Amino acid sequence: MARNIAGKLSAVLFGPPRDPLAPETRQHIALIAFFAWVGLGADGLSSSAYGPEEAFKALGTHTHLSLYLALATALTVFLISTAYNQVIELFPMGGGGYRVATQLIGPHAGLVSGAALIVDYVLTIAISVASGVDALFSLGPPSWQSQKLFAELALTLLLMFLNLRGMKESIKVLTPIFLGFVVTHVFIIVYGIAVRGSELPAIVSATLGETHALAGQMGWVFVASLFLRAYSLGGGTYTGIEAVSNNINALKEPRVHTGKITMFYMALSLAFTAAGIILLYLLWNARPSPGETLNAVAFRSVIASLHLGEGPSYLLLTITLLLEGALLYVAANTGLLGGPAVLANMANDGWAPTQFSSLSSRLVTKYGILIMGFAAILILLWSGGLVDLLAVLYSINVFLTFTLSLLGLCIYWWKHRSEQPRWLTRFALSVVGLVVASSILVITLVEKFFEGGWMTALITSSVIGACLLIRWHYRETEAQMARADALLATLPAEPVASPPPLDPQAPTAVFMISRSRGAGMHTILWVQRLFPNIFKNFVFLSVGAVDSQSYGGEGSLEGLQREVHSVCSYYVNFSHRNGIAAKAYEAFGTDRVEELTKLALKVREEFPSCVFFASKLIFVHDNWLTRFLHNQTALTMQRILHLQGMFMVILPMKVD
Repeated sequence: MARNIAGKLSAVLFGPPRDPLAPETRQHIALIAFFAWVGLGADGLSSSAYGPEEAFKALGTHTHLSLYLALATALTVFLISTAYNQVIELFPMGGGGYRVATQLIGPHAGLVSGAALIVDYVLTIAISVASGVDALFSLGPPSWQSQKLFAELALTLLLMFLNLRGMKESIKVLTPIFLGFVVTHVFIIVYGIAVRGSELPAIVSATLGETHALAGQMGWVFVASLFLRAYSLGGGTYTGIEAVSNNINALKEPRVHTGKITMFYMALSLAFTAAGIILLYLLWNARPSPGETLNAVAFRSVIASLHLGEGPSYLLLTITLLLEGALLYVAANTGLLGGPAVLANMANDGWAPTQFSSLSSRLVTKYGILIMGFAAILILLWSGGLVDLLAVLYSINVFLTFTLSLLGLCIYWWKHRSEQPRWLTRFALSVVGLVVASSILVITLVEKFFEGGWMTALITSSVIGACLLIRWHYRETEAQMARADALLATLPAEPVASPPPLDPQAPTAVFMISRSRGAGMHTILWVQRLFPNIFKNFVFLSVGAVDSQSYGGEGSLEGLQREVHSVCSYYVNFSHRNGIAAKAYEAFGTDRVEELTKLALKVREEFPSCVFFASKLIFVHDNWLTRFLHNQTALTMQRILHLQGMFMVILPMKVD
């Protein structure tokens, strides 16, 4: 009764389960370019709320250099985006920077990139929510300030809930905010530049003259250093560009084409907005004002020139800033889309617990969403939601990932130069991108190391250390399982011409089997040894767990089905060759326990005199880590079946 009630409540809150094998399921959860732009591009576009301001303020009194800054910002966005188009082409299965570093440089480079991305996505959630709340609360009375942290925590929990329902559901809810931001900011930027556009020739001439004058006084090295410092401190503008390549597996077919269109939308909108805002600062002579963002100062001046009257002008400014703050909240959603995807890829490679590649009934990586969301909540509690502190933590890891990805592309194009007719162009593009990304990384790390950058390095190093420990454990376990497979799974199992007939009334042994044939044969041989000549029928239950990798590419689900069928056929044939009647049941789903329970009830109806058997790894040095890293399916099934009046025996398989 309680299980039924919980199931109904879950369906109401998170929506009904989806059939992972239904042809329409993939069509439903896949994103077209527009929705991908909304869901994955919000992180990059929202950075225009703080990235250009940081760069402009770093120029100090030498604001004439902002003209170069606007051009460099737009060019850098397109440069990095074009480089990541190569990532989309080479890795259409997704994984982005993690997959590039893993396959083109090495697994440990991939680990560093993956750890940096995980930390960066957690900070994306934290800083975006905190910045958005700051923007919204700045419009209210001072008494609201004490409630900011509570609001940040509540909004983070709401985002987690929306994403547990599914990506499209969260994106549809947030789309009006995204479009509102685009419309208001495009209007203000276009109008602001058009009104003062006649001044641009004079500004260009003055900029060139002032630059030469400054170089004559202080030297070109000073001018270059000042510009590069401002350019690097505005590096937050480029965050989020990698989100498309990280989540290419979530896009609608053809994925590469959809990914490139999404990347174009993202690059065009970010380059226009970021460079346009910097030009507004210059054209409208915006200067920092206490209690206001530089965007607010510039937008107020532009809106005032419309001569709408004090009330309508204030209303338009309020709407614009509200949408800007709300878009930061949409950007936080990118962390809950991209972070779990990185965790799932790392889990498939053994760097993270296997649970992080599991899907919920709504076909989302629920454990990844939960870990990313709660990690962001811990960061918010630790920092008190202070955006200045979070910004320092946030600004480094994304360029570490950029650098490793572009280094991997350089290596790839150089190695394949004899096979690719356009290798030189792509190699040159990757080299330029590598120089830009690594320069920003080094300058930012040096500038901000003692302001909190050391904390980012410490957190990322801790994640790397944990991943190394997890990988070592899985490798040791896999080595022992491989020895068992080699020893037990080579027993002959060819089909027989006349298999023995099933007797539904006879004693029946029901085996819950996995992909490891060695573990399955271990269980079968122990049953034959402990209960000689007792069971006349062998029944095998196998559930194909549909996880994030199952949607990794064309034919992945079909491959899973073939693998499960092959394993079942092996056990049935082995039983027949040994004179035992046998049958297999197959099922597929996101919850292995639920599917096994359904199969068990079905088997009991057909074979009433049945006993269930399963194996469980027993570690000589058992601890909380081994229990966390390995599922407890056997124990869970034993409890469920006992409550249903069925008998189940768990046979241990020792692992040293």
